[in-house]
Amino acid sequence: MKNSFMLFIAFLAFTACSKHEGKKNIAISGIDSTLRPGNDFFRYVNGKWYDSISIPASQAGVGAYMFMNYPQRMRLQGILDSISQSKNPEGSIAQKVGDFYASGMDTVTIDKRGYTPIKPLLDKIEAINDLPSLMNFVVNQVKVNNPSIIGFGVSPDEKNSSMNIAQIYQTGIGLPDRDYYFKSDSSTVAIQQAYKKYLTTLFQQTGSNAIEAKKNANLVYDIDKQLAVSHKTKVELRDVQANYNKMAVTDLSKRHPNIDWPTFLNNLGAQTNSINVGQPAYYDALNKLLKTIPINDWKIYLKANSLERYADDLSKSFVDASFEYTKVLSGQAVQKTRGEKMANVLDNNLGEALAELYVKKYFSEDAKKRMLVLVNNLQKAYAVRIDKLEWMSQGTKQKAKEKLAAMTKKIGYPDKWKDYSSVNIARNTYFENMVAAATAAFQFHLAKLDKPVDKSEWYTTPPTVTAYNNPTANEIVFPAGILQAPYFDNNADDALNYGGIGMVIGHEITHTFDDQGAQYDKDGNLKNWWTKEDYAQFKSRIQQVIDLYSTYTVLGDLHINGAMTVGENTADIAGIAVAYDAFKMTEQGKGNTKIDGFTPDQRFFISIAKIWRVKMKDEFLRLWINNNPHSPPNWRVNGPLMNTTPFYEAFNVQPGDKMFLPAKDRITIW
Repeated sequence: MKNSFMLFIAFLAFTACSKHEGKKNIAISGIDSTLRPGNDFFRYVNGKWYDSISIPASQAGVGAYMFMNYPQRMRLQGILDSISQSKNPEGSIAQKVGDFYASGMDTVTIDKRGYTPIKPLLDKIEAINDLPSLMNFVVNQVKVNNPSIIGFGVSPDEKNSSMNIAQIYQTGIGLPDRDYYFKSDSSTVAIQQAYKKYLTTLFQQTGSNAIEAKKNANLVYDIDKQLAVSHKTKVELRDVQANYNKMAVTDLSKRHPNIDWPTFLNNLGAQTNSINVGQPAYYDALNKLLKTIPINDWKIYLKANSLERYADDLSKSFVDASFEYTKVLSGQAVQKTRGEKMANVLDNNLGEALAELYVKKYFSEDAKKRMLVLVNNLQKAYAVRIDKLEWMSQGTKQKAKEKLAAMTKKIGYPDKWKDYSSVNIARNTYFENMVAAATAAFQFHLAKLDKPVDKSEWYTTPPTVTAYNNPTANEIVFPAGILQAPYFDNNADDALNYGGIGMVIGHEITHTFDDQGAQYDKDGNLKNWWTKEDYAQFKSRIQQVIDLYSTYTVLGDLHINGAMTVGENTADIAGIAVAYDAFKMTEQGKGNTKIDGFTPDQRFFISIAKIWRVKMKDEFLRLWINNNPHSPPNWRVNGPLMNTTPFYEAFNVQPGDKMFLPAKDRITIW
């Protein structure tokens, strides 16, 4: 997996100028020629679409990017509808996937059962009478992937990336982020009230009267808030060094006697001598709160946590209560269809089993080959850009290129599929199927504890419209789901593909060198490879990105959080730059032949705007700004293009245009 520098030299010999046969003329429509491109390029390309498109009532947004997962779920639902109606061999992938889906679609049985499936869990909470029995319940919930007050996982040791270790992280709150408990603006207060109402409804539906239910909801909210005080902010969580705190279990045992880590780990079945504590302040606070908050209050809190965890797996009244809260968060008007929900459930719980069926039907091996050519060409262009950097010394450039060369590329789907043989699925017990899948998922991860890392593992499912960079493996991953229009078309001209998926490739490569990724070496270890002077230069350029994006606004005066989004914004700026360089190596990029009146460069930049063609509800956009490390779609277009000089040249952007930045103020990092 880790290529040598000589292999890097070899791949530089690959041509970036190969002619792709079978191209088709894909017309560009919807351009608003009444607008100056340099005032708002997102609107210039997408404005007509944006003003005419309606957001489906069951969605919080529409268009490309994450909202392409809606039509993807329709594809998955088609597969599931077909396979669930067939007689499949017991224990086969088809049987598990088909029966799981059928059990979730059987809402008559689910509604008839009410909250009966969760009653044994509530009874166990009621039986808690002291701290050891409380912690025993907590550990059993961890085993079914419910973190409640302890977030436990197994993943690579960031300073020894070839080995998996135990990790614990902050958790315990019901609102999306700690800041929701401390803001007092009207939008946040509405979400706080909706959350309390949701908790109240859950308590009422399980036997509490209205007064008692409201009292319990307020109690749970208060415990949430006490836990939230100790949480790191999303900006603080970007500090990867501060999130690495590997401690001996014996030391943790002394530090947190109320948690009793040795007993917790023993009951969990996790035999290990050390744990990385991602956010120590949270566990220091939890250790104290376990004693200061009465056991009966903790019981009420755990009931709420369990009801929230399983509300969408119970009868209609619980599902409706969950949606009423979601509606306030996202602005989604009506619930998704049961089929769409179940396609998402299957993708989350038996994802690679379902993906096997998906890629056979929808993914072309030719697309995979074409994509590999694109990735290789972007790597070549990136190496050239590193060589040309004026602010970096030769020694650091050499290490950067070695890291680039060692990068692993995963395209389409895994080389080996996940084994679901331990997951027992029955056709008439949906709730139990959910628990079985969660239990198997936890055991899958637990089995990796203190074992070598499986570098072939994927951390998303192939049908998902996404891409990611995994710094501890120094890898970039492009699932089959994103390898479709508008990102990628195997028959499209190079301008569209390099502007579309090319930007995404450049973006993911740049995460290897963003504010977080740059702290990992070529083997994925959290280890410095910079000179002091070069790193200071790098940090100063990162600060420029933070400062610029902090000036951008959405929804009136709501600002982008430049510090929270800096990694993604850095990747957008450099991603476009390297994609453009790679495009200019192609035959089309070297020429100036127009298609439908647009030059190759113009088609390249128009393609960038089209891949972020998204319209969202205001509520969802606000949720996005507060929680998503990416800038909103319009600023994923206009923000980086303001820093891209070839864009100025392609569309004659001049002083006075709203997107104009003087050349000296345009940010170049990579």
